[in-house]
Amino acid sequence: MNKALLILLAATAWVHAEAEIGKPAPAFNLPTCESKYVSLSDYKGKVVVLEWTNHSCPFVVKHYGSGNMQKLQADAAAKGVVWLSICSSAPGKQGHAAPADALKACTEKNSAATAYLIDESGATGRAYGAKRTPEMYVINTDGILVYHGAIDDKKSADPADIATAKNLVAAAIDETLAGKTVSTPETEAYGCSIKYGN
Repeated sequence: MNKALLILLAATAWVHAEAEIGKPAPAFNLPTCESKYVSLSDYKGKVVVLEWTNHSCPFVVKHYGSGNMQKLQADAAAKGVVWLSICSSAPGKQGHAAPADALKACTEKNSAATAYLIDESGATGRAYGAKRTPEMYVINTDGILVYHGAIDDKKSADPADIATAKNLVAAAIDETLAGKTVSTPETEAYGCSIKYGN
């Protein structure tokens, strides 16, 4: 098999490795802002929410500044749901923070996430096809991706819109916990572009 064909096959495999609704969520093992490592497999049998974040993004500021994201995180935790915030900003790019700085930001913003994960290489973000912050994923107890997309249906950076928005993540969590099929499994995420490295 020639080299060009091998490269093409590898690229194709990468494309198909991207997360898909109804398929197993891609595995990962990432450091937290407390310099511990977390794997998706650590939470086998749990509903897991993945939140791609960048605390410098106005759309993320909308949800954290208003307390909306923290409330959603806390409500999820009360239902036994695991919440993992992930930052895929590369070193030197907007949103990237050293572990100590990331921990400080989470503390100052009163984050109620189970953990804040640092994806400097962007490998996990790319495996999930994440493009925006915030961009949300819900994984069921069988490790299957059941929701991917926006946090809600109001595509703006204005906190005033939260009150009249339908929270798509909350709905997906509740339907999943009830053993139902998520009624809106995929939407278009809105927000800032993820600041991946080259």
